[in-house]
Amino acid sequence: MDTVVGYDLRRMPLRDVNAALHAPDLSGDFLIGHPDGAHNVAVGVNAPVKITVDGHVGYYAAGMNQQAEVTITGNAGTGVAENMMSGTVWVKGNASQSAGATAHGGLLVIEGNAAARCGISMKGVDIVVGGNVGHMSAFMAQAGRLVVRGDAGEALGDSIYEARIYVRGEVASLGADCVAKEMTAEHHQELEYLLKAAGFEDDDTSAYTRYGSARALYHFHVDNAASY
Repeated sequence: MDTVVGYDLRRMPLRDVNAALHAPDLSGDFLIGHPDGAHNVAVGVNAPVKITVDGHVGYYAAGMNQQAEVTITGNAGTGVAENMMSGTVWVKGNASQSAGATAHGGLLVIEGNAAARCGISMKGVDIVVGGNVGHMSAFMAQAGRLVVRGDAGEALGDSIYEARIYVRGEVASLGADCVAKEMTAEHHQELEYLLKAAGFEDDDTSAYTRYGSARALYHFHVDNAASY
């Protein structure tokens, strides 16, 4: 059995914990105890390690993640997994706004709900939300996939580029240039893969609707000025 290295944030400054997780040639499993809503927990990790954060975290947890598998057993504040490049960030509870913002790669799983602007300006990350997402989710999403097992708030996919959105529930409204699209065999296969990766393999992909760009705003035209 692998040894787990434990850090207690009630006894050790967060700066020292993050510095330890930035050590060269880092390997192994790590447990961060008593985060108590601290901001910037486990940010900037760039190693193939497993990190469990046992509790609720504040802003920007696991931001800029590369390679690591980070599990947060509670809720996460604003900007969880912001700008992550690879690896996995798994939130067992709910996430506040801007989850996965600007993220380029990897997989972000939020078992509960995500607030406004989930996946804003996403650039290649895969995000799977077990519950609902708030308004303006996937705003200016450029690449990657967002899967929502619940409902989506207003202005979903506003000004979206080439990201793909799959929603099982209701959508309050679509943003500018975002439209419902056909679900082909390729999309069913893609969605099945993402759901399985997030532990929701029992979902029927035919219950989902795909949304993406109508590509009407790619090039500026004066007739569309009010939509920008």
